[in-house]
Amino acid sequence: MAAPDYVPRPANEQVRVYSSPPWRPEEWTADRPADLPDGQPTGAGMAWQGPDQGYVLRLVRQFDGRLVLADGEHADDVKAGCVVVALKRASLFSRAPVIHDLTVAFTAWGYLAPAPADLVSLRRGLFAGVGHDHHHAARHRIADLVPDDVVRLSPAQVSERAAANWRLVLDPDIDAAAAAGHH
Repeated sequence: MAAPDYVPRPANEQVRVYSSPPWRPEEWTADRPADLPDGQPTGAGMAWQGPDQGYVLRLVRQFDGRLVLADGEHADDVKAGCVVVALKRASLFSRAPVIHDLTVAFTAWGYLAPAPADLVSLRRGLFAGVGHDHHHAARHRIADLVPDDVVRLSPAQVSERAAANWRLVLDPDIDAAAAAGHH
């Protein structure tokens, strides 16, 4: 065990020094039986994979009391839907979720400032009940309605676009998608 220089050591004790492990000239590749040869699977119902995704549940509590909800909207439903948008954003950047992912999600759906009546009407149907565990598909539909190019923007850019027109941050076919997606 290492000790400061002023600590006496027996004179016959060999001083240990660091030595690196042997160098391996061959390249290492992942070849374990459970390794996925083509990376994570993608497709319908596969969501967005990423490291430490559970941390978003800690971060979302920072929005308690900050969400601007309309009559009939529930914070648990809003948080559940926007958490999936935030995880989508974190995954696209290949990292764990950060507070900005949630800020983008809540801003895109108009929950951090008073929202126009047509957006409130649309999101009320989409978010209703998604806080319950059995509405997994509905939460993913909410995330799918925020395009990848939007979730890659900074929170300030999303806020600027949403302030100009909320339709600039959601899927262009949102009216049809929302009508088809009511549960």
